[in-house]
Amino acid sequence: MSEPKKKQLRTIDAPFVALGPSGVAIRDRLKHLTDLDDKVLRLVGEHLGRLASLDLKNRCADGLDHNSDTWAARKQGLTAGSSSRWAGSITKATHDQWALSRRCQLAHIQGLEAGVRTLMHRLSQPIGEKATKRAPGGYHSRGEWFRKSRRLTTLEHRLDVARAEHEAGVVHVARGGRRLLNNRHNLEAARLTAEQWRERWEAERWFLAADGESGKRFGNETIRVTPDGEVSIKLPAPLAHLANSKHGRYILATRVQFQHRGAEWRDRVEDNRAVAYRIHLDVERGRWYLTASWTRPVVQTIPLQTARSEGMAGVDTNAGHFAAYRLDRHGNPVGDPNRFFYDLSGSADHRDAQIRHAISQLLHWADRCGVKAIGLENLDFAAEKTREKHGRRKRFRQLISGIPTGKLKARLVSMASEHGLSIVAVDPAYTSMWGDQHWKKPLTSKKRKMSRHDAAGIAIGRRALGHPIRRRTAPPPQHQSDTAGHRTAQAGPGARGREGTRPPVTERAHDARSRTGTQRTRETSASNTVRNARSSGNWQQMSLLDTV
Repeated sequence: MSEPKKKQLRTIDAPFVALGPSGVAIRDRLKHLTDLDDKVLRLVGEHLGRLASLDLKNRCADGLDHNSDTWAARKQGLTAGSSSRWAGSITKATHDQWALSRRCQLAHIQGLEAGVRTLMHRLSQPIGEKATKRAPGGYHSRGEWFRKSRRLTTLEHRLDVARAEHEAGVVHVARGGRRLLNNRHNLEAARLTAEQWRERWEAERWFLAADGESGKRFGNETIRVTPDGEVSIKLPAPLAHLANSKHGRYILATRVQFQHRGAEWRDRVEDNRAVAYRIHLDVERGRWYLTASWTRPVVQTIPLQTARSEGMAGVDTNAGHFAAYRLDRHGNPVGDPNRFFYDLSGSADHRDAQIRHAISQLLHWADRCGVKAIGLENLDFAAEKTREKHGRRKRFRQLISGIPTGKLKARLVSMASEHGLSIVAVDPAYTSMWGDQHWKKPLTSKKRKMSRHDAAGIAIGRRALGHPIRRRTAPPPQHQSDTAGHRTAQAGPGARGREGTRPPVTERAHDARSRTGTQRTRETSASNTVRNARSSGNWQQMSLLDTV
């Protein structure tokens, strides 16, 4: 009889220290604006937004034929209706938006290809064929097979159209956001009136952003903010008659005070280093905001061995919480598991606030533990959300979609650098399975509850430290009592004292003498059939066999 084949494990990538943030963005509210200030901001945003829409249209028309000459021609055409600096900011934003749409188009094509492959495989299987760990099986009924065959035709058509558009350089962009555009067709579900939707749509399509310039006064000539918080805007040429200061500038009747990173921003402004600004209106609240941003050299990452010197905080990312466990530099878990919860239901601002709050709690806990790094899985579920791969497992698809992979990476790396912590990214392969196998039961006690997620945090931390996930390896064959046989990686849950030395089985003589005159707890055992009966006789050894 042939032995069953062992499961082939995929190659596990080595852990690495993630790069630090390369940019900073801070925001403050523009308070106490006058009616004239509000009117000027709306007129400037609407005028520049119209120019940005026309420039985006021309850029999409150029497609793959875009070059420096067409860029210069577009910028020259925008300069007459605004200024050279406004034109430069508009064309740069247009190029970024076109490039983002191009990347999203490629990701869409890859998703369609994955769906088509899955459908073709399942349709080729007999009806009712069971799935394996490596490949899905056939469909459950002939009706489902027929419906999926029609969906395959639909996806193949979409894939052909997407490939043709990608080869031709055609992209589809909606200034203002496609989600808000689709809300127009279902205002009741969005809880909006036509007037409210129109106001939001127009505000999202405004353009009030200016790139910074190093060496210029206060780092920006278009939207200028002085160190004491005075905000002034260079008006476009058609709106120059609204200026209330020299050189066609309009000064707002407000002062900004950046509470977060205010000292760093003020140093840059006083040294005339580049700072980019963006003004936008929150229609729902009726508030204007100013966002300042700038780039900075990428934070130099510390060596991996230095990050491991004080241990590691292993963090398992789940839909609804972070499961964290502290490990010393030898890979031993210290203390009890920790949970940091968040709620990803509701609006985008609410979800973002929940993630920031959970990350803040995690970082403060890591500071108290004294570790220098946080071990985190290098997650990317882009290929795992497909409807075809987990068609019937709707709740599982929702669970995967609820894990904030993209926002988590950006937020955690940026916020951890401010705490002096490094992020060690590890391969997520088998962390949950092996953590549950090797760490859940040994650490569970009456006072400590261990879950699969807590055990996965230990597995992630050990992998980040460079240790194997299993608790201990088997001894060499010559040291095994079962003559080079199989030896498990850990003692079974029923083994007595598996984590320490075992007490003596028999009673020692000096222990017996110390209890003279008291009821002995250990007597000469009676027959196995009468366990509770005490023996009344004395045992004596005879030199010869008594045959009488």
